[in-house]
Amino acid sequence: MGVASAAPSIELVEVPDADDTGPRLRLRGRWTLQYANAVGQALREAPPQARTLDARDVDRLDSAGVLQLLRYARRNGMDFDAFDFRTDHHALVSAIEDVADERPKKKREYGFAAALGRLGFAVADNGKEIVALVSFLGENMSKALRTIREPRRFRLTATVYHMEQVGLDAVPLVALLAYLVGAVIAFLGASILADFGATIYVVELVSIAFLREFGVLLTAIVLAGRTASAFTAQIGAMVSREEVDAIRTLGLDPIDLLVHPRIVALIVMLPLLTFIAMVAGLLGGMSVGAFSLGIPPQAYLARMQSTMELRHFLVGMSKAPVFALIIDLIGCLEGLQVQGTAQSVGERTTSSVVQTISLVIVLDAIAAIWFMHMGW
Repeated sequence: MGVASAAPSIELVEVPDADDTGPRLRLRGRWTLQYANAVGQALREAPPQARTLDARDVDRLDSAGVLQLLRYARRNGMDFDAFDFRTDHHALVSAIEDVADERPKKKREYGFAAALGRLGFAVADNGKEIVALVSFLGENMSKALRTIREPRRFRLTATVYHMEQVGLDAVPLVALLAYLVGAVIAFLGASILADFGATIYVVELVSIAFLREFGVLLTAIVLAGRTASAFTAQIGAMVSREEVDAIRTLGLDPIDLLVHPRIVALIVMLPLLTFIAMVAGLLGGMSVGAFSLGIPPQAYLARMQSTMELRHFLVGMSKAPVFALIIDLIGCLEGLQVQGTAQSVGERTTSSVVQTISLVIVLDAIAAIWFMHMGW
């Protein structure tokens, strides 16, 4: 058979039988993947008035040809079951028709009931996360007591490494952000207090704000985005590479090896970073006072020394270890919950950042209200 006769072709045939549904298309040639472009061109040029199709004269037919005919029938509203195929092609056509079922995509439900259902699922998921976090806290506390009884379990080298990673490497970022936020607070306070002739009270505004709230809050938020995500990604990558399973196989505890060094490092370094943020914020306020508000550094420092109280500093520093524990627990827990895929690592990393920032802000607000009612 020549190339011309092998190429797929379509001709319109008038059927004189009155009981027939109308004109039909007669196919010839080879309707295979090799001639896929020619098949598509022939179907595009097919007369539109035909309502059925005769493929008994087709020399060769494969799955590509059947799929193209099936899609042609669906596009033109034709009954594929009425197409005539050779007897030896029936098995292939039936198999392709079964697997080519184009089910419609599931539509997203809207309305009050659907929204209420999604809210319920979200609340249930959040409840499970809270239970898992509390359980993880209890497990770490029990194993910390075990480490106290057996000091050889403590990993000093890993702890020092993480102290450098979460502490020293974060100093420039924390100091810069705190300095700029301190300057912004001084500008905003001065723009309002100037109307009352009380610009000098910018000193108390910046001092109290940074000692009680902004110093520790800014540091915790920076570390929540920087350190919690790093912990989740590191441990999650180890889970996906089955390194955590290998640790358990060797008879070691992943909590002792991976979690406790990070907890100790963060509990030690977050208060130090908070102190640096407080100093940088106060310097930012003093810079604005010296360059924009006409308050000399000597007068600013004298005012700050006479009005600053130790209790504000202690209130701010008391939150740092709590925030450090929350950041570390959520970051490590999300990493251990990775399912082993790259997508799971990304999802858990995003979840750890969102959870830590949200929980830090909520606890800071609760602590601020409590300290205010206690008169501290």
